[in-house]
Amino acid sequence: MLILGIETSCDETAAAVIEEKNGRFSVLSNIVSSQIKIHAPWGGVVPNLAAREHLKNILPVIETSLKEAGISIDDIDLVSLTSGPGLIPALLIGVNTARTVAFVFNKPLIGVHHIEGHIYASLLESSKKSNNYRILNEIDFPALALVISGGHTQLVLMKKHLSYEIIGTTLDDAAGEAFDKVARILGFSYPGGPIIADWAEKFQKTSFTDIKLPRPMINAKNLDFSFSGLKTAVLYTIKKNPEILKNNGRLSQISHEFQQAVSDVLISKTVKAAQKYGPKTIILAGGVSANKEIRKQLGEAIAQKLPGIKYLIPDIKYSVDNAAMIAVAGYFRWKNETNKNKFKNSWKSINADANLKLK
Repeated sequence: MLILGIETSCDETAAAVIEEKNGRFSVLSNIVSSQIKIHAPWGGVVPNLAAREHLKNILPVIETSLKEAGISIDDIDLVSLTSGPGLIPALLIGVNTARTVAFVFNKPLIGVHHIEGHIYASLLESSKKSNNYRILNEIDFPALALVISGGHTQLVLMKKHLSYEIIGTTLDDAAGEAFDKVARILGFSYPGGPIIADWAEKFQKTSFTDIKLPRPMINAKNLDFSFSGLKTAVLYTIKKNPEILKNNGRLSQISHEFQQAVSDVLISKTVKAAQKYGPKTIILAGGVSANKEIRKQLGEAIAQKLPGIKYLIPDIKYSVDNAAMIAVAGYFRWKNETNKNKFKNSWKSINADANLKLK
């Protein structure tokens, strides 16, 4: 089965072709056109500017994905797209393009929740020996997903495929949003997460020890998150100690402390949720899952405190927004629907939804 994935929820124009054969995935192409340089001067994504770039890039990206996969649009069996959530001007470009493709070429069309795609990206693990990827049934249920991105920080319980219960969520800033806001405070460019991670990696523990940031809600009985206060704590620290911005050693220190504070909260809540709900698999998902320290430290915590629980993380290139993950999620929606006729002419009913709920 050949699936074309399309993703335009924010500032990445992406298309991918995956093949499912004998219970395995192969990624035949995964094309992403980034807009980072365009939005960097604004310190964040400008929705209408993103939509303009999507409109310019979407058809060339799709054409390139098909060419790289060595197929034509006629060979595609299913089109899967991100229908939400996201920036509505950006979503509309992808949704309307996918609907047109499905109509013109008479293809079944499936709308996928963006976060659902991130969760199923854990099934995409690159192999150096072949183009094959993980076997489809590697998620042992129940599963617990820690989703960390620019717009979401959630703990999601899955009792089976496509079954989601949000058991913890952020009450204010998402983890990725906090990284970007703190980066601006520290004078770093956009996107801030990778830059903070790079500075944190330079930190020498023997150099400084006097900056200590809070771990918001780490001891709360619930599984919710809050990162706005942590961001404010960084702001106040800089206001009291403006010399930090002129000292590379101090910049690396506060970057390390901020990143560690976020990591401590995320890991503590995930372990607490796992101890309560008893999952067989823990999945790390979302753009911030590309952070090497969070990936490593969560894995270490699972090994030490939750032995026997499977830990799934996507390759870093599938952690950030891409269309291969949307194609995989679309496959599962197709596979789990007994009445395939519902997808006939589905282009008529699928719409963009900026506030689409995960359910």
